[in-house]
Amino acid sequence: MSRLFAGRSLPIYLVALGVVVWLVALPFGASGYTVGVVGRILTFGLFVASLDLLVGIAGLPSLGHGAFFGIGAYAAALLAQDVTAVGPAQLAVAGAIGAVAAGVTGLVTIRSRGIYFVMLTLAIGEVARQVADSWTSLTGGANGLAGVPPLRLFPGGGEIVIAGHIYWYVLAVTALAYGLLAIVRASAFGQALKGMRDNEDRMRALGYSVTGLKLAVLFVAGGFAGVAGSLWVTQLRFVSPADVGFATSAIALLCVVIAGRGSLWGSFVAAAVVIIVRDELGTVIGGRGPLVLGLTFIAAVYLLPRGLAGLVPSVLRQPPKPALGAGAAQ
Repeated sequence: MSRLFAGRSLPIYLVALGVVVWLVALPFGASGYTVGVVGRILTFGLFVASLDLLVGIAGLPSLGHGAFFGIGAYAAALLAQDVTAVGPAQLAVAGAIGAVAAGVTGLVTIRSRGIYFVMLTLAIGEVARQVADSWTSLTGGANGLAGVPPLRLFPGGGEIVIAGHIYWYVLAVTALAYGLLAIVRASAFGQALKGMRDNEDRMRALGYSVTGLKLAVLFVAGGFAGVAGSLWVTQLRFVSPADVGFATSAIALLCVVIAGRGSLWGSFVAAAVVIIVRDELGTVIGGRGPLVLGLTFIAAVYLLPRGLAGLVPSVLRQPPKPALGAGAAQ
């Protein structure tokens, strides 16, 4: 325990504790609008973290990951409209469909590398967007699905419409997903993914099935993306083909770059930058949010070559102090 809270690590734990307390207490002191913004940041951050599992941990850059986010969102919306508005059921269905969709499309993409993998994922994402845009009877076409029924926590339960209550639900699910992602990254499976990222041929020589690892990580990442899509619909009660297309995937990939490779917490900070600049600041500066967001991405790439994760050693962590008399002993 003493080693866990040593001088080098204690500031990080204090910052993390402060962030958790602030997130939990937010609805008590903030407006419903502010609470909704933070809820969207948490949801998009979870989506970015699921993509970082592919890009930062497994070394599989994808421009079609938004397809699984959108598929999960549509699945949750249709389930709420036609079957049940129970949130946990929507999460389970959206996560399962997102995982299966990612696994099935992975059968097409996993045998490619580099730019070929990127282009295949881009094509898959655009196919998904076209399907969402043209299958009007199911998806509502370009108009999307609006008026999704409000969240219910259990069958027969009341509708949850208060912004703070919806936010706490989103926060609880995001915290659980965050913990699961952290476990996956730290597991033997996560270490194998890092080995595959660094040297596929060496992993094959060690007896690992690289094809199996790729399919597995696509399955897991697609599941988390589907869960994020479900949370998105829970808050906005609306989904459209724009949530499936290239723009969603590209912004998420840029967030991964800003966060730093393999940075789980950085995914949420980068998501906050996107939501605040694009959706909030953009309305203040006459709809030029995308322009400012693009300039922000360019500045981040040049000023933070290692992403936000590269700031941790110099800002949050303090170098350990030498023991008394250590200099004399040397």
